[in-house]
Amino acid sequence: MNETATSTRNQLVIRQLSRIDFRNQLTADIRAGLSASPKWLLPKYLYDDLGSQLFEAICLLPEYYLTRSENEILSRHADEIAGTLNGPVTLLELGSGNAAKTRNLIQALLRRQAELHYVPVDISASALESSSRELMQSYPGLSITAYAGDYFTGLKALEGEPSSAGRTLALFLGSNIGNFDPGEALEFLRAVRRVLRPGDGLLLGADLRKERSRLELAYDDPLGVTSSFNLNVLLRLNREFDADFDLRGFRHLAHYNEVAGRIEIYIESLRQQTVHLRGLEMSVDFAAGEHVHTENSHKYDLPGLASMATATGFSLDRTWFDEAGLFSSNLFLAV
Repeated sequence: MNETATSTRNQLVIRQLSRIDFRNQLTADIRAGLSASPKWLLPKYLYDDLGSQLFEAICLLPEYYLTRSENEILSRHADEIAGTLNGPVTLLELGSGNAAKTRNLIQALLRRQAELHYVPVDISASALESSSRELMQSYPGLSITAYAGDYFTGLKALEGEPSSAGRTLALFLGSNIGNFDPGEALEFLRAVRRVLRPGDGLLLGADLRKERSRLELAYDDPLGVTSSFNLNVLLRLNREFDADFDLRGFRHLAHYNEVAGRIEIYIESLRQQTVHLRGLEMSVDFAAGEHVHTENSHKYDLPGLASMATATGFSLDRTWFDEAGLFSSNLFLAV
């Protein structure tokens, strides 16, 4: 890890995890995904700088209830959540983004303790630096150690760090757990558990199962923002691998698989075509109607969440809901 930015008061440290490893992993994943049958691209690659901005726009859409519902929970219950662990508390967040929702918990914790150490992990270094500096301007009692990298790289780095005094409350908000397939979700939660001590907590956001129409509209809005977000990954491949994807030849699809309990998101080729990725010395043929899978968003019920907690070294201690009962925030305690 390399320390790349430090504030004058030594309150902000941003650690850029190995760029070489990330680039090599990106190259390997793109080559593997576009060579597979059926084809796939990993959802983490949707979040370049433009992708992150488009996702923030999605969160403002009336159809995308998830952000509003989780904000409602965190604004109503922040003090209660902050009081579940005996202080002092260190706040660790995985996939922090712009940390807008996190402010509720930061404020609640600072009402209980004079200083707070915040440890955000996010794949976008620019988003980390921007959000961290804004937070520190708002909260003088805040110190930040940020990690720029994917979840597993960040968690591996944190395993080697000295344990902080007091308790750690980890955050995984926004129903990001739903992006993992069931086996991957368990692997991720076990990785989180390895950086926590017994008695530490994980606040896990999880979207709940509901009717198809509401779910599909949330992931395929009439304005086309979710479509732009999904198709932006092709622009990223054009830029990073000198590819020639023509966005007019592809479209965004979102489908709710009721049996699996998940939204499935694809990019569909509208015609037979060949795309060249010159940076990979690779050509990819697409049939008309062929799908590239880019993301799943699994939906949960309480028995499933409790089972997932038990299987990964946690117990489901408490669940908070928004008033409409669309979304859940779940306190997993490390056991």
